[in-house]
Amino acid sequence: MPAHSREQLRPLPRMPGFGRRGALPEPAGCCYCLAAALALLLLLLPAGCPVRAQNDTEPIVLEGKCLVVCDSSPSADGAITSSLGISVRSGSAKVAFSATRSTNHEPSEMSNRTMTIYFDQVLVNIGNHFDLASSIFVAPRKGIYSFSFHVVKVYNRQTIQVSLMQNGYPVISAFAGDQDVTREAASNGVLLHMEREDKVHLKLERGNLMGGWKYSTFSGFLVFPL
Repeated sequence: MPAHSREQLRPLPRMPGFGRRGALPEPAGCCYCLAAALALLLLLLPAGCPVRAQNDTEPIVLEGKCLVVCDSSPSADGAITSSLGISVRSGSAKVAFSATRSTNHEPSEMSNRTMTIYFDQVLVNIGNHFDLASSIFVAPRKGIYSFSFHVVKVYNRQTIQVSLMQNGYPVISAFAGDQDVTREAASNGVLLHMEREDKVHLKLERGNLMGGWKYSTFSGFLVFPL
C-alpha cells in the first residue's frame, strides 16, 4: 500500500472530553441540569414582570423574578398544583347553589327530629357542594359565604319560624305569621365566615308547613376565599 494511503488511514487523534468514536461526554447529573435551566430562566425574565398563568393565578415571585406556571390544574378546594410541584390558591374558584321546592309536601316528609326543610329541585349548583337529598350545603373551602332563604307557607294560620343552621346551631331566623295573608314567606339573608366542610341547612323551628311550601327557595355562594 502506498505511503500516502497509509497516512489517510491513520486514526484521528482523540479530542479532549470525547469518548470512543467521537462520542459526546457523559452528561452531568439531572439535578445540575434542572438547576442550570431554572437559573437561566430566571436570568432571562425581567424583574417584577407582570406575567400571569394561563388560569389567571397570581404570579409567583422568586428573588425578584417571576415564574410563570403554565401547566397547572385546580383541585376541588381551589388549590392549584403546577408541574413544578408549586401549590398556589386560585382566587377564581366558583361556588354557588340555588334550590327550590317545586311541589307541596306531605306531612310525613318532615316527620323527623331534625325538622330539616327539604328542597326537590336544583336551579344552580356550581361545584356540586349542595346535596339535594339532604338539602345541606357543605363548604368546600374557608371563606366568606352569602346565604338567603324564602320559605313559603300557604293557607296556614300558624306562625312559622325558620332558622339557618351552621354546623347544627341556629345563626339567623325568620318568621311568618300574618293570619290574613294566603301566602307568606319567612325570609332572611346573612354573610357567614365558614371553615372547610362546615355545613348549612334550613330548619323549621316552629309551626308547620301543612298547607304547602311550593316556590320556597334556598340559595348561597362564595363571596371570596380566605
